Amino acid sequence: MKRNPLHYGWVIVLSGFLTVLGAHGFGRFAYSLILLPMKVGLNLDYFQMGLIATGNFIGYLTLATLGGLLASRYGSRIVISLSALLMGATMILTGFSVSFEHAFFARLFTGLGNGGAYLPAMALPSIWFASKLRGRATGVVSAGIGVGFALSGLIVPLILRAYEAEGWRYAWYYLGATLLVIALIDYALLRNKPEDLGLKPVGAGQSSSGGPSSTASSLRWSLVYKNWGIWLVGFIYFMYGFSYIIYVTFFAAYLQTLGWTQEVSGSLWFMVGILSILSGIIWGWVSDVLGRKYGMALAYVALTFSYLLFGVTVTTPGLYLSAIIFGISAWSLPTVAVVAAADYVSPELRSAAAGFVTLFFGIGQAIGPTIGGYVIEATRVFGYSFLIAALGSLIGAVGSLMLRKPTASGT
Repeated sequence: MKRNPLHYGWVIVLSGFLTVLGAHGFGRFAYSLILLPMKVGLNLDYFQMGLIATGNFIGYLTLATLGGLLASRYGSRIVISLSALLMGATMILTGFSVSFEHAFFARLFTGLGNGGAYLPAMALPSIWFASKLRGRATGVVSAGIGVGFALSGLIVPLILRAYEAEGWRYAWYYLGATLLVIALIDYALLRNKPEDLGLKPVGAGQSSSGGPSSTASSLRWSLVYKNWGIWLVGFIYFMYGFSYIIYVTFFAAYLQTLGWTQEVSGSLWFMVGILSILSGIIWGWVSDVLGRKYGMALAYVALTFSYLLFGVTVTTPGLYLSAIIFGISAWSLPTVAVVAAADYVSPELRSAAAGFVTLFFGIGQAIGPTIGGYVIEATRVFGYSFLIAALGSLIGAVGSLMLRKPTASGT
């Protein structure tokens, strides 16, 4: 019997890559590029633009938490496809906005679609790949973040220049249409689990799927919430959300206080996006080889050094080195934390576990800028906020080393 040289798991990875590219790269990161012309076009102030961003984040956090549960209950294929469809439609509606309220609710629903598409897509490799390959496969999916980030930086400015005053509307139209195409691809190609096609996970032995075994009670979601290991992964992911968002939020503002122009600081951030494309793959591979705890701990050490360097130096070589290290490590924790949580449960619950730990990440991401901004306002020293980020990252490294290897029962 002739064997197919390409396991369908890699088709799943490709679909997940496209989904993450659209969900994060276009649905989330493009907003910062469109913000200023959109503000002018709708005659809004920065506070209102901030509220619109907050609305998008609220939507994302809601479905990022519940999306995993929905995927476990109804299947990743339908949840991801419908979520991408919702994103595309509401991004197009954002382009039709005529008021703050219109834009706020359009972005709120885009956030819902983002969360519903992103988390199940990131969790699918944990269902389709054995434990020894999950990190690398999830890393390929997460590479979509960096690719989308970089593509937004190239495409959006071209659209803004081509359509001038109405450019921000057409940017949303084109990006939204792209998400609609991705939704169709997801529905056509995605499958919930290898067994649907009579397959075993990539790299699995004859009698093992590479993780805790599935039982008749596999959809008892309490097995996720009562698992101490998953709570620890959640705490570790919280520290990443708390620390990385401080660095990202105040990156350009800090450089401009040092005399950097917007163009130069923007070009450095574009470089970060390019470098980050491979970060998930690199750190996913490290976690497959060394184990999840050491993979996350080493990633945290790299991020700690990046934040620390940004906080204590004002020299151009030091700032570039910080940005380079961050780019190489940027999506390390989103890749490995999702895989680590999935290792503790049966395949049917892996999307739910990914969604649960992402709740911690979202809370950290909400708290970080508030604390960082308060410290800057109180002290008038940007560097202190980056030192706080470094401390949070160091705590995350210590927490990573406390992880234990999951047993066959997932406890």
